[in-house]
Amino acid sequence: MAEEKDLVLGSETEEMGGAGEESTTTETIEVKAANPLKEYFALIVILLCFVTGFLIYFYVLGNPANFEGGDPNGHPLPGNYLGLMYKGGILVPIAIALVLMNIIFSIERFITLTRAGGRGSMDVFVQKIQIALENEDIDGAMDLCDQQRGTVGNVIKEGLRTYAKMIEEKNLNKEQKVAAIQKAIEEASALELPMLEKHLTIIATIVSIATLVGLTGTVIGMIKAFAALAHTGAPDAVMLANGISEALVNTAFGISNSTVATVMYNYFTSKIDDMMYRIDEAGFSIVQTFVEKYE
Repeated sequence: MAEEKDLVLGSETEEMGGAGEESTTTETIEVKAANPLKEYFALIVILLCFVTGFLIYFYVLGNPANFEGGDPNGHPLPGNYLGLMYKGGILVPIAIALVLMNIIFSIERFITLTRAGGRGSMDVFVQKIQIALENEDIDGAMDLCDQQRGTVGNVIKEGLRTYAKMIEEKNLNKEQKVAAIQKAIEEASALELPMLEKHLTIIATIVSIATLVGLTGTVIGMIKAFAALAHTGAPDAVMLANGISEALVNTAFGISNSTVATVMYNYFTSKIDDMMYRIDEAGFSIVQTFVEKYE
């Protein structure tokens, strides 16, 4: 559980009329320490994925029951794909780790972005905000933001708060008020965007690394295969088969994982772009309504 620290901000002294008495008020706030699990989530997941990848490689794929004569150095049993993947060599556990990372971070981003989208349809939410503003029902629009929640609701609510303040503001002209509303929406969006894009760089990196790992395994496998053919006399059949297996297994791992990672990255970025579009649409409506209705 995160530790909590009390910070004393200061005290104010007020003089009581006539009696000369003084009363001191102390304002205290609670600050929660950062959760180490959330802070190091990505690092923990990456390390666990690599450990799990090697365990799967040696104890699942390399299980003697997957090979002829119970010898992992021999041929895999006919139709046994676990033994065949084991023949992919030492780069296979790295490829497995990348697959696990792709799955975990994709699930994490899907959950996060689904929550960020809020409750219900964003199209309907934006339309309701526009109707509420046309009716000058700012409190109703804020209630809609509370019901919607998520990134779009949070950003629009911040814009509506500034909208309400600018209605009462007498010391600014119309252009300054509009600029203040736009700035509030932009700043709220800037605070929300890093949370939406968090861990996407890992998925984008997997797209490149998975392909390179697969290509490296392919090259190593082909080197072994040609080395087997270079033997004087009959080629070493076992070495030749292992080399070809290593090349094909790593190629399959690299291409398939990179393809899935590319699809997931594009899907998540499109969802983020859609949210930002909805924010821009609602923000434009807020500004235009203010320009039309207030001085």
